[in-house]
Amino acid sequence: MFARYLRKDLSERAKKIPVIAIVGPRQSGKTTLAKAVFKKYAYVSLETFEDRELAEADPRRFFEAYDNGNGIIIDEVQRVPKLLSYVQLLVDAEYKPGYFILTGSQNIVLNQAISQTLAGRITIFTLLPLSIAEMRSNKLLPAAIESLAWKGFYPRIYDHDLDPVSWYLDYIETYVERDARHIVNISQLATFRRFIRLCAGRVGQLLNVTSLATDCGVDQRTAKSWLSVLEASYIIFFLQPHHENFSKRLIKSPKIYFYDSGLVCSLLDIQSVDQLNDHYLRGNIIESMIVADIIKHYYNAGERPHHVYFWRDQTGNEIDCIIHKKNKLVPVEIKASKTIVNDFFKGLYYFSTLSKAHAKTAPGYVIYAGSKNQKRAQGTVVSWRNIDDIFERGSHVSSTKKSRS
Repeated sequence: MFARYLRKDLSERAKKIPVIAIVGPRQSGKTTLAKAVFKKYAYVSLETFEDRELAEADPRRFFEAYDNGNGIIIDEVQRVPKLLSYVQLLVDAEYKPGYFILTGSQNIVLNQAISQTLAGRITIFTLLPLSIAEMRSNKLLPAAIESLAWKGFYPRIYDHDLDPVSWYLDYIETYVERDARHIVNISQLATFRRFIRLCAGRVGQLLNVTSLATDCGVDQRTAKSWLSVLEASYIIFFLQPHHENFSKRLIKSPKIYFYDSGLVCSLLDIQSVDQLNDHYLRGNIIESMIVADIIKHYYNAGERPHHVYFWRDQTGNEIDCIIHKKNKLVPVEIKASKTIVNDFFKGLYYFSTLSKAHAKTAPGYVIYAGSKNQKRAQGTVVSWRNIDDIFERGSHVSSTKKSRS
Protein backbone atom coordinates (compact mmCIF):
# COMPACT_ATOMS: atom_id res chain seq x y z
CA MET A 1 0.00 0.00 0.00
CA PHE A 2 1.00 3.64 -0.35
CA ALA A 3 2.31 5.26 2.83
CA ARG A 4 -0.44 7.35 4.46
CA TYR A 5 0.28 10.07 7.01
CA LEU A 6 -2.71 9.07 9.14
CA ARG A 7 -1.21 5.69 9.96
CA LYS A 8 0.82 6.75 13.00
CA ASP A 9 -2.03 8.60 14.74
CA LEU A 10 -4.38 5.74 13.95
CA SER A 11 -2.24 3.13 15.71
CA GLU A 12 -1.51 5.45 18.65
CA ARG A 13 -5.15 6.26 19.34
CA ALA A 14 -6.08 2.58 19.10
CA LYS A 15 -3.94 1.98 22.21
CA LYS A 16 -6.32 4.11 24.28
CA ILE A 17 -9.77 4.28 22.68
CA PRO A 18 -12.01 1.20 22.22
CA VAL A 19 -13.62 2.25 18.92
CA ILE A 20 -11.79 3.83 15.98
CA ALA A 21 -13.74 5.05 12.95
CA ILE A 22 -12.14 5.80 9.58
CA VAL A 23 -14.50 7.76 7.36
CA GLY A 24 -14.07 9.20 3.90
CA PRO A 25 -15.13 8.75 0.28
CA ARG A 26 -15.28 5.39 -1.42
CA GLN A 27 -11.90 4.19 -2.73
CA SER A 28 -9.87 6.64 -0.60
CA GLY A 29 -7.97 3.73 0.96
CA LYS A 30 -9.85 3.25 4.25
CA THR A 31 -9.99 -0.55 4.12
CA THR A 32 -6.41 -0.87 2.88
CA LEU A 33 -5.16 1.36 5.69
CA ALA A 34 -7.18 -0.45 8.36
CA LYS A 35 -5.94 -3.86 7.24
CA ALA A 36 -2.33 -2.63 7.08
CA VAL A 37 -2.38 -1.14 10.60
CA PHE A 38 -4.47 -3.86 12.25
CA LYS A 39 -3.09 -6.94 10.52
CA LYS A 40 -4.27 -9.53 13.04
CA TYR A 41 -7.87 -8.34 13.17
CA ALA A 42 -10.83 -10.18 11.73
CA TYR A 43 -12.35 -8.42 8.74
CA VAL A 44 -15.97 -8.20 7.56
CA SER A 45 -17.66 -6.03 4.98
CA LEU A 46 -21.31 -5.09 5.41
CA GLU A 47 -21.52 -4.62 1.64
CA THR A 48 -21.83 -8.44 1.56
CA PHE A 49 -25.47 -9.45 1.75
CA GLU A 50 -24.98 -12.48 4.02
CA ASP A 51 -22.92 -10.57 6.60
CA ARG A 52 -25.25 -7.59 6.50
CA GLU A 53 -28.27 -9.83 7.06
CA LEU A 54 -26.60 -11.57 10.01
CA ALA A 55 -25.61 -8.22 11.56
CA GLU A 56 -29.17 -6.94 11.28
CA ALA A 57 -30.90 -10.10 12.47
CA ASP A 58 -28.56 -11.33 15.20
CA PRO A 59 -25.79 -8.92 16.31
CA ARG A 60 -24.63 -11.25 19.09
CA ARG A 61 -23.97 -14.12 16.66
CA PHE A 62 -22.37 -11.67 14.24
CA PHE A 63 -19.75 -10.60 16.78
CA GLU A 64 -19.20 -14.11 18.08
CA ALA A 65 -18.53 -15.28 14.50
CA TYR A 66 -15.76 -12.69 14.02
CA ASP A 67 -14.22 -12.64 17.49
CA ASN A 68 -10.60 -13.71 17.12
CA GLY A 69 -9.31 -12.13 20.33
CA ASN A 70 -7.44 -9.31 18.60
CA GLY A 71 -10.20 -7.15 17.20
CA ILE A 72 -12.54 -6.68 14.27
CA ILE A 73 -12.59 -4.37 11.25
CA ILE A 74 -16.16 -3.67 10.14
CA ASP A 75 -16.24 -2.16 6.66
CA GLU A 76 -19.05 0.18 5.48
CA VAL A 77 -20.66 0.10 8.89
CA GLN A 78 -23.25 2.70 7.86
CA ARG A 79 -25.10 -0.10 6.07
CA VAL A 80 -26.26 -1.41 9.47
CA PRO A 81 -26.24 1.65 11.78
CA LYS A 82 -28.11 -0.16 14.58
CA LEU A 83 -25.05 -2.39 14.95
CA LEU A 84 -23.37 0.53 16.73
CA SER A 85 -25.78 0.16 19.66
CA TYR A 86 -24.49 -3.35 20.19
CA VAL A 87 -20.89 -2.12 19.91
CA GLN A 88 -21.72 0.28 22.76
CA LEU A 89 -22.95 -2.59 24.92
CA LEU A 90 -19.79 -4.62 24.26
CA VAL A 91 -17.52 -1.64 24.98
CA ASP A 92 -19.31 -0.87 28.24
CA ALA A 93 -19.18 -4.53 29.28
CA GLU A 94 -15.44 -4.90 28.58
CA TYR A 95 -13.16 -1.98 27.71
CA LYS A 96 -10.72 -3.20 25.06
CA PRO A 97 -8.68 -0.36 23.49
CA GLY A 98 -8.72 -0.47 19.72
CA TYR A 99 -10.86 -3.57 19.47
CA PHE A 100 -13.43 -2.14 17.04
CA ILE A 101 -12.24 -0.53 13.80
CA LEU A 102 -15.12 0.89 11.78
CA THR A 103 -15.02 2.34 8.26
CA GLY A 104 -17.72 4.23 6.41
CA SER A 105 -18.36 6.43 3.42
CA GLN A 106 -21.53 8.25 4.48
CA ASN A 107 -20.94 11.03 6.96
CA ILE A 108 -24.56 11.84 7.80
CA VAL A 109 -25.56 8.28 8.66
CA LEU A 110 -22.44 7.66 10.73
CA ASN A 111 -22.53 10.96 12.61
CA GLN A 112 -26.15 10.45 13.61
CA ALA A 113 -25.51 6.90 14.80
CA ILE A 114 -22.26 7.76 16.60
CA SER A 115 -23.69 10.78 18.41
CA GLN A 116 -26.54 8.64 19.72
CA THR A 117 -24.54 5.59 20.79
CA LEU A 118 -20.76 5.94 20.94
CA ALA A 119 -20.07 9.45 22.24
CA GLY A 120 -17.01 9.33 24.51
CA ARG A 121 -16.03 5.87 23.30
CA ILE A 122 -14.83 6.62 19.77
CA THR A 123 -12.22 8.58 17.83
CA ILE A 124 -13.10 9.51 14.26
CA PHE A 125 -10.44 9.92 11.56
CA THR A 126 -11.14 11.21 8.06
CA LEU A 127 -9.15 9.66 5.21
CA LEU A 128 -9.40 11.54 1.93
CA PRO A 129 -7.66 10.58 -1.32
CA LEU A 130 -3.88 11.03 -1.39
CA SER A 131 -2.49 14.48 -0.59
CA ILE A 132 0.22 16.17 -2.65
CA ALA A 133 2.73 15.49 0.14
CA GLU A 134 1.74 11.81 0.22
CA MET A 135 2.02 11.65 -3.56
CA ARG A 136 5.51 13.11 -3.33
CA SER A 137 6.56 10.70 -0.56
CA ASN A 138 5.32 7.76 -2.64
CA LYS A 139 7.09 9.09 -5.76
CA LEU A 140 3.83 9.54 -7.67
CA LEU A 141 3.96 13.26 -8.49
CA PRO A 142 4.02 14.09 -12.21
CA ALA A 143 6.10 16.94 -13.61
CA ALA A 144 3.14 19.18 -14.47
CA ILE A 145 0.33 20.30 -12.19
CA GLU A 146 -2.24 19.76 -14.96
CA SER A 147 -1.36 16.06 -15.15
CA LEU A 148 -2.08 15.67 -11.45
CA ALA A 149 -5.26 17.74 -11.56
CA TRP A 150 -6.60 15.66 -14.44
CA LYS A 151 -5.65 12.26 -13.06
CA GLY A 152 -6.73 13.04 -9.51
CA PHE A 153 -5.69 11.54 -6.19
CA TYR A 154 -7.49 8.23 -5.73
CA PRO A 155 -4.94 5.52 -4.78
CA ARG A 156 -6.45 2.76 -6.93
CA ILE A 157 -5.76 4.69 -10.14
CA TYR A 158 -2.04 4.71 -9.35
CA ASP A 159 -1.85 1.30 -7.73
CA HIS A 160 -3.30 -0.42 -10.80
CA ASP A 161 -2.27 2.13 -13.47
CA LEU A 162 -5.91 2.62 -14.48
CA ASP A 163 -7.33 4.89 -17.15
CA PRO A 164 -8.80 7.89 -15.25
CA VAL A 165 -11.50 8.53 -17.85
CA SER A 166 -13.19 5.14 -17.52
CA TRP A 167 -12.42 4.79 -13.79
CA TYR A 168 -14.15 8.05 -12.85
CA LEU A 169 -17.17 7.24 -15.00
CA ASP A 170 -17.56 3.95 -13.12
CA TYR A 171 -16.96 5.72 -9.81
CA ILE A 172 -19.72 8.24 -10.44
CA GLU A 173 -22.18 5.52 -11.46
CA THR A 174 -21.33 3.43 -8.39
CA TYR A 175 -21.63 6.45 -6.11
CA VAL A 176 -25.05 7.43 -7.49
CA GLU A 177 -26.43 3.91 -7.38
CA ARG A 178 -25.03 2.70 -4.06
CA ASP A 179 -24.47 5.74 -1.85
CA ALA A 180 -26.66 8.68 -2.84
CA ARG A 181 -29.82 6.58 -3.01
CA HIS A 182 -29.20 5.21 0.48
CA ILE A 183 -28.80 8.63 2.12
CA VAL A 184 -32.02 10.14 0.76
CA ASN A 185 -34.71 8.78 -1.48
CA ILE A 186 -33.46 10.03 -4.84
CA SER A 187 -35.84 8.81 -7.53
CA GLN A 188 -34.68 11.22 -10.27
CA LEU A 189 -31.27 9.65 -10.85
CA ALA A 190 -30.74 11.27 -14.25
CA THR A 191 -31.54 14.69 -12.79
CA PHE A 192 -29.25 14.04 -9.83
CA ARG A 193 -26.38 13.16 -12.20
CA ARG A 194 -27.01 16.43 -14.03
CA PHE A 195 -27.00 18.23 -10.69
CA ILE A 196 -23.53 16.87 -9.85
CA ARG A 197 -22.23 18.07 -13.22
CA LEU A 198 -23.72 21.50 -12.66
CA CYS A 199 -21.91 21.64 -9.32
CA ALA A 200 -18.66 20.78 -11.11
CA GLY A 201 -19.29 23.68 -13.49
CA ARG A 202 -19.42 25.99 -10.47
CA VAL A 203 -16.25 24.71 -8.76
CA GLY A 204 -14.39 27.45 -6.94
CA GLN A 205 -17.35 29.83 -7.17
CA LEU A 206 -19.71 31.30 -4.60
CA LEU A 207 -22.61 28.98 -3.88
CA ASN A 208 -25.88 30.18 -5.43
CA VAL A 209 -28.55 27.62 -4.59
CA THR A 210 -31.25 29.48 -6.52
CA SER A 211 -29.24 29.46 -9.74
CA LEU A 212 -28.24 25.82 -9.27
CA ALA A 213 -31.83 24.73 -8.67
CA THR A 214 -33.15 26.69 -11.63
CA ASP A 215 -30.54 25.34 -14.06
CA CYS A 216 -31.24 21.78 -12.92
CA GLY A 217 -35.02 22.14 -12.96
CA VAL A 218 -35.58 21.31 -9.28
CA ASP A 219 -36.81 23.38 -6.35
CA GLN A 220 -34.44 24.97 -3.83
CA ARG A 221 -35.35 22.49 -1.10
CA THR A 222 -34.32 19.59 -3.34
CA ALA A 223 -31.11 21.40 -4.36
CA LYS A 224 -30.17 21.96 -0.71
CA SER A 225 -30.92 18.32 0.10
CA TRP A 226 -28.75 17.09 -2.78
CA LEU A 227 -25.90 19.41 -1.79
CA SER A 228 -26.06 17.87 1.68
CA VAL A 229 -25.88 14.40 0.11
CA LEU A 230 -22.78 15.33 -1.90
CA GLU A 231 -21.16 16.86 1.16
CA ALA A 232 -22.03 13.89 3.38
CA SER A 233 -20.45 11.42 0.96
CA TYR A 234 -17.24 13.44 0.57
CA ILE A 235 -17.76 14.58 -3.01
CA ILE A 236 -17.90 18.32 -2.30
CA PHE A 237 -17.13 20.64 0.60
CA PHE A 238 -17.92 24.26 1.33
CA LEU A 239 -15.30 26.83 2.26
CA GLN A 240 -16.86 29.40 4.55
CA PRO A 241 -16.06 33.12 4.36
CA HIS A 242 -14.09 34.79 7.14
CA HIS A 243 -16.37 37.35 8.74
CA GLU A 244 -13.93 39.50 10.67
CA ASN A 245 -14.94 43.12 10.21
CA PHE A 246 -12.23 45.25 8.63
CA SER A 247 -14.64 48.12 7.96
CA LYS A 248 -15.76 46.46 4.75
CA ARG A 249 -18.98 44.79 3.68
CA LEU A 250 -18.09 41.13 3.28
CA ILE A 251 -19.47 38.29 1.20
CA LYS A 252 -21.29 35.75 3.39
CA SER A 253 -21.93 32.91 0.92
CA PRO A 254 -19.59 29.88 0.99
CA LYS A 255 -17.59 28.65 -1.98
CA ILE A 256 -18.14 25.19 -3.44
CA TYR A 257 -15.14 22.89 -3.94
CA PHE A 258 -14.57 19.23 -4.77
CA TYR A 259 -12.28 16.97 -2.76
CA ASP A 260 -10.85 15.46 -5.96
CA SER A 261 -9.86 17.36 -9.09
CA GLY A 262 -9.90 14.23 -11.27
CA LEU A 263 -13.56 13.75 -10.44
CA VAL A 264 -14.26 17.35 -11.45
CA CYS A 265 -12.51 16.80 -14.78
CA SER A 266 -14.59 13.70 -15.41
CA LEU A 267 -17.84 15.50 -14.58
CA LEU A 268 -16.85 18.29 -16.99
CA ASP A 269 -16.00 15.71 -19.68
CA ILE A 270 -12.34 16.74 -19.76
CA GLN A 271 -10.75 13.66 -21.28
CA SER A 272 -7.09 14.65 -21.53
CA VAL A 273 -4.44 16.91 -20.00
CA ASP A 274 -4.37 18.97 -23.21
CA GLN A 275 -8.10 19.54 -22.91
CA LEU A 276 -7.66 20.68 -19.31
CA ASN A 277 -4.90 23.09 -20.37
CA ASP A 278 -7.33 24.85 -22.70
CA HIS A 279 -10.41 24.64 -20.47
CA TYR A 280 -11.98 27.86 -19.22
CA LEU A 281 -12.22 26.37 -15.70
CA ARG A 282 -8.56 25.33 -15.50
CA GLY A 283 -7.81 27.98 -12.86
CA ASN A 284 -10.85 27.03 -10.77
CA ILE A 285 -9.98 23.32 -10.91
CA ILE A 286 -6.40 23.99 -9.77
CA GLU A 287 -7.67 26.28 -7.01
CA SER A 288 -10.06 23.56 -5.83
CA MET A 289 -7.22 21.03 -5.85
CA ILE A 290 -5.00 23.26 -3.69
CA VAL A 291 -7.74 24.20 -1.22
CA ALA A 292 -8.66 20.51 -0.88
CA ASP A 293 -5.01 19.74 -0.16
CA ILE A 294 -4.95 22.31 2.64
CA ILE A 295 -8.01 20.58 4.09
CA LYS A 296 -6.22 17.22 3.79
CA HIS A 297 -3.31 18.58 5.85
CA TYR A 298 -5.59 18.90 8.88
CA TYR A 299 -7.35 15.58 8.43
CA ASN A 300 -4.01 13.81 7.94
CA ALA A 301 -2.91 15.25 11.28
CA GLY A 302 -6.02 13.83 12.96
CA GLU A 303 -7.54 17.33 13.24
CA ARG A 304 -10.59 19.11 11.81
CA PRO A 305 -10.14 21.97 9.33
CA HIS A 306 -12.18 24.39 11.42
CA HIS A 307 -9.84 27.32 10.84
CA VAL A 308 -9.72 27.48 7.05
CA TYR A 309 -11.73 30.19 5.25
CA PHE A 310 -11.66 32.55 2.30
CA TRP A 311 -12.11 36.33 2.41
CA ARG A 312 -13.92 38.54 -0.07
CA ASP A 313 -15.57 41.94 0.14
CA GLN A 314 -18.43 43.20 -1.99
CA THR A 315 -16.15 45.24 -4.22
CA GLY A 316 -14.37 42.08 -5.42
CA ASN A 317 -11.19 42.14 -3.31
CA GLU A 318 -10.43 38.56 -2.34
CA ILE A 319 -8.01 36.18 -0.63
CA ASP A 320 -8.38 32.59 -1.82
CA CYS A 321 -7.66 31.04 1.56
CA ILE A 322 -7.31 32.33 5.11
CA ILE A 323 -5.79 30.03 7.73
CA HIS A 324 -6.49 31.05 11.31
CA LYS A 325 -3.43 29.87 13.19
CA LYS A 326 -2.28 30.84 16.69
CA ASN A 327 -4.47 33.95 16.77
CA LYS A 328 -3.03 35.08 13.45
CA LEU A 329 -4.65 35.17 10.02
CA VAL A 330 -2.39 33.64 7.37
CA PRO A 331 -3.52 34.75 3.89
CA VAL A 332 -2.86 32.32 1.03
CA GLU A 333 -3.29 33.18 -2.66
CA ILE A 334 -3.54 30.42 -5.30
CA LYS A 335 -2.33 31.08 -8.84
CA ALA A 336 -2.57 28.75 -11.84
CA SER A 337 0.28 30.54 -13.63
CA LYS A 338 3.74 28.95 -13.81
CA THR A 339 5.59 32.28 -13.88
CA ILE A 340 6.00 34.50 -10.82
CA VAL A 341 4.74 38.04 -11.51
CA ASN A 342 4.14 41.06 -9.29
CA ASP A 343 0.37 40.75 -9.69
CA PHE A 344 0.55 37.63 -7.50
CA PHE A 345 0.91 39.89 -4.46
CA LYS A 346 -1.85 42.45 -5.02
CA GLY A 347 -4.36 40.59 -2.87
CA LEU A 348 -1.84 39.95 -0.08
CA TYR A 349 -0.81 43.61 -0.03
CA TYR A 350 -4.40 44.82 0.06
CA PHE A 351 -5.40 42.43 2.84
CA SER A 352 -2.29 43.23 4.87
CA THR A 353 -2.95 46.97 4.60
CA LEU A 354 -6.60 46.54 5.51
CA SER A 355 -5.98 44.34 8.54
CA LYS A 356 -2.75 45.94 9.79
CA ALA A 357 -4.55 47.97 12.46
CA HIS A 358 -5.79 44.71 13.97
CA ALA A 359 -2.25 43.28 14.25
CA LYS A 360 -3.62 39.82 13.45
CA THR A 361 -2.18 39.13 10.02
CA ALA A 362 0.88 36.92 9.58
CA PRO A 363 3.08 36.99 6.46
CA GLY A 364 1.22 35.53 3.50
CA TYR A 365 1.89 32.88 0.87
CA VAL A 366 1.32 32.45 -2.83
CA ILE A 367 0.95 28.85 -4.04
CA TYR A 368 1.49 28.67 -7.79
CA ALA A 369 1.77 26.18 -10.63
CA GLY A 370 5.53 26.63 -11.10
CA SER A 371 8.37 24.61 -9.62
CA LYS A 372 10.48 27.02 -7.53
CA ASN A 373 10.02 28.55 -4.10
CA GLN A 374 10.90 32.21 -3.68
CA LYS A 375 10.83 34.74 -0.83
CA ARG A 376 9.58 38.25 -1.57
CA ALA A 377 8.98 41.23 0.68
CA GLN A 378 5.25 40.90 0.03
CA GLY A 379 5.07 37.17 0.81
CA THR A 380 6.56 33.73 0.20
CA VAL A 381 5.97 32.00 -3.12
CA VAL A 382 5.59 28.22 -2.78
CA SER A 383 5.47 25.65 -5.56
CA TRP A 384 2.42 23.40 -5.64
CA ARG A 385 4.82 20.48 -5.21
CA ASN A 386 5.80 21.77 -1.76
CA ILE A 387 2.43 23.01 -0.55
CA ASP A 388 3.04 21.65 2.95
CA ASP A 389 5.77 24.32 3.35
CA ILE A 390 3.02 26.82 4.21
CA PHE A 391 2.54 25.01 7.50
CA GLU A 392 4.96 25.37 10.37
CA ARG A 393 8.04 23.22 10.34
CA GLY A 394 7.73 20.55 12.96
CA SER A 395 4.00 20.18 12.43
CA HIS A 396 2.60 16.67 12.17
CA VAL A 397 2.60 16.50 8.38
CA SER A 398 5.99 18.13 7.93
CA SER A 399 7.69 15.83 10.44
CA THR A 400 5.94 12.76 9.03
CA LYS A 401 6.98 13.75 5.53
CA LYS A 402 10.63 13.97 6.57
CA SER A 403 10.58 10.54 8.21
CA ARG A 404 9.08 8.87 5.12
CA SER A 405 10.77 10.69 2.27
